[in-house]
Amino acid sequence: MKKLTGKIRLSLNAPVVIGFSAICFLALALGWLTQGWTTQTFFSVYRSSLLSPFTYVRFIGHIFGHANWEHFIGNIMLLLVIGPLLEEKYGSSNIAFVILATALVTGLVNFIFFPHAQLLGASGVVFAFILLSPFTSMKEGTIPITLLLVAAIYIGEQVYSGIFVQDNISHLTHILGGFVGSGLGFVMYKNKMDRAQNYRRLQ
Repeated sequence: MKKLTGKIRLSLNAPVVIGFSAICFLALALGWLTQGWTTQTFFSVYRSSLLSPFTYVRFIGHIFGHANWEHFIGNIMLLLVIGPLLEEKYGSSNIAFVILATALVTGLVNFIFFPHAQLLGASGVVFAFILLSPFTSMKEGTIPITLLLVAAIYIGEQVYSGIFVQDNISHLTHILGGFVGSGLGFVMYKNKMDRAQNYRRLQ
């Protein structure tokens, strides 16, 4: 019987997703140590003066902040399940762009249209990833049924909850995150198809 002699090493398979999760954990720990000061100052977005530089930091920083441990675990567990598969498929730079685009869109919408609401958490990024994931199996000239099912179930549920359920969850953030993820998924798929067609023409 042949023995396995090779060493098992840890693999940094998704540096952006792991790094994002680590920053979220650090933000949560800082919020606890400072009794919420860092969360209020850096890791949540709300209507504030445009003359303050912290306002612009919060347009991005709000995706790293979480209200408590349960809020953090709920988002990060989904990110760590879905994120690495997407990062291996699309590359770290594209996934970083999806995260930043989701943060900016949701942050600006909350700042402009919901002046009395404070937004924090990675749930918008989670929904962007959920709606991005069906594009991994998309082929030229087809629309995956899974994309339609995911969009109908997740977006439909968020619309329903936003109208009929009274809670502290920003359902609009989830919907916007889903649109960002699906929109960028289509753009990345289209660019991939265009590159493939150009390559075939050169052969």
